[in-house]
Amino acid sequence: MTAFTVHVSEATAAKLDELAEKLGRPSSDVAARAIEELVEREAWQLAEIEAGLAEAERGDFASDAKVAHVIAKYVTPARQG
Repeated sequence: MTAFTVHVSEATAAKLDELAEKLGRPSSDVAARAIEELVEREAWQLAEIEAGLAEAERGDFASDAKVAHVIAKYVTPARQG
C-alpha cells in the first residue's frame, strides 16, 4: 500500500472526521475508500466514453427503429380528442 499526503479544507476534514466517527472507522480508512471509489467510477466512465467515441468514429450508430423503440418506452403519446 502506498501512503501520500492529501490537502483538504478544514470543513472537509471536519466532515471526514465526523463521518469516520459515525462509521467507527479511522479517517484514513474512510478517505482511502472514497479515493478508491472515485478512481474506479471515473475510470469506468472514461472507458465508456472512449468506447462510445470509437463506435461513433466507426459510424456504428443505433438505427432509427432502435431509437424509436427506446423513446417509446419512456414517452406516453398525447391523448387525442
